[in-house]
Amino acid sequence: MLCSPVLLNCVCGHGVHNLFSCSSPKEVYMSKKLYVGNLPFSATDQTLLETFSQCGTIESAKVITDRETGRSKGFGFVEMTNDTEAQNAIAKFNGAQFDGRAMTVNEARPMEPRQNRSFGKRY
Repeated sequence: MLCSPVLLNCVCGHGVHNLFSCSSPKEVYMSKKLYVGNLPFSATDQTLLETFSQCGTIESAKVITDRETGRSKGFGFVEMTNDTEAQNAIAKFNGAQFDGRAMTVNEARPMEPRQNRSFGKRY
């Protein structure tokens, strides 16, 4: 079955997702974003991609870094092609060792709105 990517706005709060339209118009699959925590600071986007690709096709893999130092913050996100692959990745890697650290892997939640960070400046 051939699937073609279609970009659509989603009401889930994550913005635009890659959706895959397959042979039947009713068969549309949305990618699943996973939170990956307790990563070693040596983890990179590439090592995250290689690790999670054992469970299926990866849309994206990103280790979150400090914007000033460039150092890993110890967590990241992996976006899997479909829910089945995402559930397999959670089952396989939640609690699994990654360079001596037990990873936390679960379905990512929408980002909470941040407080105003004006630091007392009221103009």
